[in-house]
Amino acid sequence: MAIIRLYMTMSLDGYVTGPQDSLDAPMGIGGFRLFNWLDRRNAPGPSGQVYTEVQATRAVISGRRTYEHAGRWQGDHHDGVPVFVLTHDVPDDPPPGSVRYVTDVQECAAQARAAAGDGDVMVHGAGAAQALLRAGQLDELELHVVPVLLGQGRRLFDNLQAGHVELDLVRRLTTPDVEELTQRVTHLRYRVRRP
Repeated sequence: MAIIRLYMTMSLDGYVTGPQDSLDAPMGIGGFRLFNWLDRRNAPGPSGQVYTEVQATRAVISGRRTYEHAGRWQGDHHDGVPVFVLTHDVPDDPPPGSVRYVTDVQECAAQARAAAGDGDVMVHGAGAAQALLRAGQLDELELHVVPVLLGQGRRLFDNLQAGHVELDLVRRLTTPDVEELTQRVTHLRYRVRRP
């Protein structure tokens, strides 16, 4: 069965965007700093490895906010894989390309797993991640932690319900210290422990 894995870049203090994010400024003030590690995506090393894995995923689940702030990826996230947008309401305009709007988190996970087959499903967006986690459908979290403190913005786990979610660290990849400071990142993969 396909693994549903969150891929999310965040600051050390837990922010996934800077303050004042909007459609015109999707990463908010200073938020694009979080993605400098992608400059190494085609180079050998941890960031290149992670990027290659991302490109090998076979389906995407995105929250509606993330999808809209990303310019709807012009209808194609990568290589034409199906994109399932978890939303509270379906917009009137038809989705472009291989995009499908889904209002039920369980149905969204089931459709994405079926579409991915024996591949993995990538998750984008704090809201989608939290909804999948609450529904018991998020299997793993791949967090790209950038050594910067943003101090404000949108946090990844701000709206989780009270309670504990146990995680097991299954992988840690760190860029070498010789790389430019702005490209340093630690890639942490956690598996969600099931009761």
